[in-house]
Amino acid sequence: MKRIVSILLALCLLPLFAWAEDTVLDYTSDFSQGLDGWFPRSTGSAEAVAEDGVLKISGRTDSWNSPGRYFDLVPGSQYEISAEVYQDSLDSAEFMISVAHTRNGTESYENLARAVAKKGEWTRLSCTYTFGEFDQYVLYVETVGNGSLSFSMRNFHVKGQGLSYDANLPSLSSVYAPYFDFGCAVTQLEALNAQRMDFYATQFNIMTCGNELKPDYVLDVAACRELAKQDDAAVAVHFDSAAPMLKYCFEHGVKVHGHVLVWHAQTPEAFFHELYDTSKPFVSRETMIARLDNYVRLIMAYMDENYPGLIVSWDVVNEAIDDNSGKLRASNWTKVVGEDFIEIAFGIARKYAPEGTLLYYNDYSTPYEPKLSGILRLLDRLTETGNIDGYGFQCHYELTTPTIAQLHSALEKVAARGLWIRISELDIKVSALNDSAYTMQAGRYEALFKEFLLFADKIKAVHTWGVTDDLSWLANRHPLLFDKNLSPKPAFYKLIDLIGNAE
Repeated sequence: MKRIVSILLALCLLPLFAWAEDTVLDYTSDFSQGLDGWFPRSTGSAEAVAEDGVLKISGRTDSWNSPGRYFDLVPGSQYEISAEVYQDSLDSAEFMISVAHTRNGTESYENLARAVAKKGEWTRLSCTYTFGEFDQYVLYVETVGNGSLSFSMRNFHVKGQGLSYDANLPSLSSVYAPYFDFGCAVTQLEALNAQRMDFYATQFNIMTCGNELKPDYVLDVAACRELAKQDDAAVAVHFDSAAPMLKYCFEHGVKVHGHVLVWHAQTPEAFFHELYDTSKPFVSRETMIARLDNYVRLIMAYMDENYPGLIVSWDVVNEAIDDNSGKLRASNWTKVVGEDFIEIAFGIARKYAPEGTLLYYNDYSTPYEPKLSGILRLLDRLTETGNIDGYGFQCHYELTTPTIAQLHSALEKVAARGLWIRISELDIKVSALNDSAYTMQAGRYEALFKEFLLFADKIKAVHTWGVTDDLSWLANRHPLLFDKNLSPKPAFYKLIDLIGNAE
């Protein structure tokens, strides 16, 4: 009865409005009232004029000389961008739509779309693009080479792809609150979009960075090289990529799971070499351990100072067991530190993690032998040290594999070690985008969650690895609970109904 009341209360507390939408930019230049904010980007020689619905630029001396305009763009939002260009001087010329964006006074550039315009023909350039976080944005059309070419532009179009969602949907995190946390993985571009994050927060009460807390995002190699001139064990870190998600979660009361401190992949090669220089030999075991100690210490100190209490758990080591042998995977960690690097990493993490932070080992293909036996051997060793709290089951699954029996056996064996379980990276792949495939996917999600509920007293959280299909790392396999429009798929309703039916 207590669980039923909790679920009904959670549903009652949902927002009373039915839909939430963002403000959509929909701009097209017709040049009927002059330049409409467009200006010639150059050192002063280029000229732009508007005539008969067309912008004409001349006097160019370099390929970047171009018609440009400031746009008020929303970081993390996706935009459709297009323009038509015309030139009648060359047999053909290549054009680009580009963006100059500025952060803290520093300008940087990206090329967004390309097309080749033949002589005397209007040619269309187009793209779809999601913008990062900057202070200002200038969109412009330039040439590739041919810096003195005069050309014309018309119908420059920018349209934001607005978000809308049903804010009265049942909340996964609220419905499953009596059993375990319900979470998701979030990328930097998603986290930059406050509207999208507001929707995510209605469904999930714990989030993790998809990539942005991995070593290749956190380790500041250039700064490390400078520090190494005085101390080769010194480390520098930065959190620019992770900051949008961390900030949002901290301000909105959403817990965070940290992923990941130590991994053989997505770790800069320079981390393992003298003076952080890949042309030099590996550092000694002692230096590498000292670097790891400094790395973890700096991360934990930064989080404690800037986001106290936000990160409730960490994946300390990721994917260290070989798929085919069940033995330790060969990596730079085993080469430089040795096969005890995992125990060392967990000891360091325990030393610096705030009290109460749960420490996990995380891996995939858990239900399959010989990998399962290798994982269990590792967990037994780590349990003896007292520095591990749980195991993360990556569950990137197909419709029929692994079998439920295989999953049950693996869950049972890990739970028997007295460790917490996290379903850390859940998605279910389908090969088609149709009702039949989605129905099978929904049935598979339901079957998995029935198993998870059997172990609810051992499971701390279940995380889907992403939220919407289009932003998944498996986008072409449509693996998640929401489609690209933030609309729930049949699997979402199946998971909601599962709790109601169980009660």
